[in-house]
Amino acid sequence: MSRRGLLIILSSPSGAGKSTLAGRLREWDASLRFSVSATTRHPREGEVDGQDYYFVDVAGFQRQVADGEMLEHAQVFGNYYGSPKSPVQQAIEAGRDVLFDIDWQGAQQISNSALQEHVLSIFILPPSITELHARLIKRGKDTPDVIEKRMLKSWDEISHWDGYDYVLINDDLAETEERLKTIISAERLRRSQQPDLVDHVRALQTQFGEHV
Repeated sequence: MSRRGLLIILSSPSGAGKSTLAGRLREWDASLRFSVSATTRHPREGEVDGQDYYFVDVAGFQRQVADGEMLEHAQVFGNYYGSPKSPVQQAIEAGRDVLFDIDWQGAQQISNSALQEHVLSIFILPPSITELHARLIKRGKDTPDVIEKRMLKSWDEISHWDGYDYVLINDDLAETEERLKTIISAERLRRSQQPDLVDHVRALQTQFGEHV
């Protein structure tokens, strides 16, 4: 039987392990792909249109939003960012899963979109705020000021944990990875993801009638 793809949303506060887990999922299943966002900002050196981002002008972006062609969108530092619906829909119909690394606002928009029946949303929680702070320091990517801003933002993100299908506490990376794989494997078998089931059941009914 064929299956439809899943629209997999991963959200978490910075430092909870979301990016690492997403990378491990892609190692587990090479067919998993990140959604390519559209943006109105100018390409940076080395960025490729359609691979890193879909680069569009403001008028074109706003037209896509008005036409319902964006699953989610937001304005960040004066530029628009969004997730085009068409490539995701094509992937889902072809049985390919698409990963979204987005915040709770984007997750909410997608969960209320035309593709909501294919959405699998997962929120990753840290084991403690102390551990979250320690992880941000340990990864060495941000200045103390940026870390403080991320910590302040984390509570707002965590407060929306109950808007997701699944919530995992990432107290052990390997165990959390295995739980994620279990969730995705099970959700791929969800009835709505198996378009051939109706025809199969009808065929069984026909065969049953022939033998009764």
